[in-house]
Amino acid sequence: MEEKKWIKQAKKGNHEAFALLFREHYPFLVKYLIKVTMNRDQAEELAQDTMAKCVEKIHQYNGKSKFSSWLISIATNRYIDLQRKRKRETDWQKEEMSVRKLKWEMESRNEEWNDVLGALSTLSEDVRLPIILKHYYGYSYEEIGHMTDLAPGTVKSRVHNGIIKLRKELKIDEQ
Repeated sequence: MEEKKWIKQAKKGNHEAFALLFREHYPFLVKYLIKVTMNRDQAEELAQDTMAKCVEKIHQYNGKSKFSSWLISIATNRYIDLQRKRKRETDWQKEEMSVRKLKWEMESRNEEWNDVLGALSTLSEDVRLPIILKHYYGYSYEEIGHMTDLAPGTVKSRVHNGIIKLRKELKIDEQ
């Protein structure tokens, strides 16, 4: 019963009510997140992030589920978002390594630049342009997105998929 009162007050912006909710649910949330992340520091960080999101979204809590269940759903979504971000970063690092390998292989085989130009010509313009801007002129994904009116994620995707097609066209992975 006390919790419902705190939630009502927190929805009205009462900081003391938020503090009470935080004190009540934080240990439970950290224990849950330790089991999910298997990392105490990451669990603490996600718990704090979850509580900050709770402050921001408290007005959306409708009381149909337990408050702790609502917090767990927020924490789980924050964890999934973090995992997706890490995967994107890992994919980006792999792509960068792939491009370095491609450049090294081209140089070590003393291939004519015309071979690369020929391979580039097989790509559609919407894929070729981001590759050229990224890997020949060194623009960031954000800068390319701004130039081409595309989201940086779309630019990354086009560059990544284009590099895969180039590698096939140049038969680099077949050796």
